[in-house]
Amino acid sequence: MATGSLFDAPEPAFNALLTARPGAPLAERRRPRTLDEYSGQQHLIGPEGVLRRYLKAGRLPSLILWGPPGVGKTTLAHLLANELKQPFAALSAVNAGVKDVRDVIEKARRQRGTVLFIDEIHRFSKSQQDALLGAVEQGIVTLIGATTENPSFEVIPAVLSRAQVYVLESLSKDILTDIVDKALAEDEVLKLKKVRMQDYHALLTISGGDARKLLNLLEIVVESAHPDPKTGEIVITDEVVQQLAQQHLARYDKGGEMHYDVISAFIKSIRGSDPNAALYYLAVMLEGGEDPKFIARRLLILASEDVGMANPNALILAQSCFQAVTVIGMPEGDIILGQAVVYLATSPKSNASYKAIREARALVRQQGVQPVPIPLRNAPTKLMKELGYGDEYQYSHDYAGNFAAQEFMPAALSGQRFYHPGHNAQEAKIQERLRQWWGQKYGY
Repeated sequence: MATGSLFDAPEPAFNALLTARPGAPLAERRRPRTLDEYSGQQHLIGPEGVLRRYLKAGRLPSLILWGPPGVGKTTLAHLLANELKQPFAALSAVNAGVKDVRDVIEKARRQRGTVLFIDEIHRFSKSQQDALLGAVEQGIVTLIGATTENPSFEVIPAVLSRAQVYVLESLSKDILTDIVDKALAEDEVLKLKKVRMQDYHALLTISGGDARKLLNLLEIVVESAHPDPKTGEIVITDEVVQQLAQQHLARYDKGGEMHYDVISAFIKSIRGSDPNAALYYLAVMLEGGEDPKFIARRLLILASEDVGMANPNALILAQSCFQAVTVIGMPEGDIILGQAVVYLATSPKSNASYKAIREARALVRQQGVQPVPIPLRNAPTKLMKELGYGDEYQYSHDYAGNFAAQEFMPAALSGQRFYHPGHNAQEAKIQERLRQWWGQKYGY
């Protein structure tokens, strides 16, 4: 994609993208030319899809298209601009700088309504994204950004607040097999060959749901497979695909969208007490080259958030895991991580303390800070002592059981309860102890 390329009308941009050059790969030849030819994303462009409704209204907001590779983000951006017959500009964040952004915006000032497409917008620096703000706010451009990364992490809040984020879903098995069948039946090259699809599984698995990779792989297989000497038919089986496909890397990419998906599945598997699934996702991350200290840090958070007071030792073990992995590193660090994962996954769970601090902070944000009770205040000066700071405070260790029933909460929050013990053996004991201390004050 040309850096800073600007077109007087959408049609030249559209044709430049969709007119396959001589010898173009199958994925380029099969790029959709209309929304009706576009595969998937019916929640966005179907009859009741939100983007379809915008098109019917003749307008389009600035938006971010977030989705995995090969689901058609770039093509969709061009199709949307073409439907509205608006001027179109394109930048690639891989090689565009702030100057390129400003140049395109300056040209767009002379063509109001320009759609500015930025591929891989997550690669834009903060200064590059800042350069977009004024043009988007003033309506000089309608921004369409494409990203494989979670926009919450990679796009600055000021841009996010001015754009709608739409998630493009992974393509289903039925959609992917339909893409294969249509390519064999309609492509100007492949339709001249006698191809019979016996198996789809290997094609779909190796391409990992990426339609572009799927079509490129299909082309390699069709061109490389040996036709039957009698019938001239090329029969595509899983075995043939596996033999012909070049060795492919696992889809996990510590710098890509799978990073967030796999770590999410990892944490949820431990939270869900499934050590086997958790170990699988741990293996995926380690084989993908993930930093073991990143994994260990996430285990530290989980030990407190999801195990919590059901097993307070979990946090100690997670901390030991982090320290050990930091000292030992890889490859032996995987043994330590594996042990910690099994321990945390098989531990009883409680998020009671996690919920308690979240609830307490929410109350402070809502109501502000309440005055500290006089008996609990510090009295380092004579004036403070004269004002009664610290008076009537009861030193707990002077009382039976090291407990004195006194008011620790601000007056306006007396009896306010944040901590609700979880349903497990450890917190059942805690609840009984709280009940003995506080009676009905906190409802324990």
